Amino acid sequence: MRKLAISAAVSGALALTGLAAPAASADSPDLTFGAVTVNNGKPIAVGTKAAVTVPVTYSFTRPDDLVIDYKNNFLIVALYRGPLVETDNAVEAGSKPVCTTTATTDTTVTESCAAKLTIDPRDNLYTAADATTWKAAALYSETAIDLDESDGHISLHTGIDLWGNLGTAKLQRISRVTVNATPEPAVKGRTLTVKGKLTRADWNTGTYAGYKGQKVTLQFKAKGATAYTDVKTVTSGTGGALSTTVKASKDGSYRYKFAGTSTTAAKTSAADYVDVK
Repeated sequence: MRKLAISAAVSGALALTGLAAPAASADSPDLTFGAVTVNNGKPIAVGTKAAVTVPVTYSFTRPDDLVIDYKNNFLIVALYRGPLVETDNAVEAGSKPVCTTTATTDTTVTESCAAKLTIDPRDNLYTAADATTWKAAALYSETAIDLDESDGHISLHTGIDLWGNLGTAKLQRISRVTVNATPEPAVKGRTLTVKGKLTRADWNTGTYAGYKGQKVTLQFKAKGATAYTDVKTVTSGTGGALSTTVKASKDGSYRYKFAGTSTTAAKTSAADYVDVK
């Protein structure tokens, strides 16, 4: 699992020293944040291979003498789950945000920012537990470097601060649904068998696995019609198998529609057109 920078640093330091974490840092910058909105508040559906990039917006207020230049210091947004001090998993925005000053006082500057956050299932997601609601955090990092060795001394100092619980984002597994009606062409009044399969991304194996025990709706659209109508509800079986029978009455298209769950995105299959003789 990936950890946020400060989480990894804190857990590593405590493991080495056996000491309790300090109560506060006197050098922490005086930053405050508005709510972080990820993917415009919509769930993020991720499959097994393709990276998904979503928009992130937020605001923050800084002292007027603290300039974030993205050379010596950085301020980025991240998603994490688990405790902030030792996250179970985390994804950090990799691109520099675009920020606009929206307000100023004698001592502060408020900025509104937009950034991009990319989630690659092969690098960032590992288990079914990642399909859940994540929290948003802001991560500030500053570095001071002195490489002048003329006095026999060089230094590299890095400070990291993290603010959590700034918003939420729901991650879901992408689902797939198939449909196949047989026999084709069908004889009017005879039984038509409509099979299919419901699967979803398995981030642990990098494949799509059957999703058993889920309600999936069989829909039909008659030739010339403009909309589908619900026919019946089917429960997915072993390996996500879908199967039911209907009476062939007229030409038209069948499809399966999965409404989704809290962990898995909704999906509708492609249509299978059946010619009825």
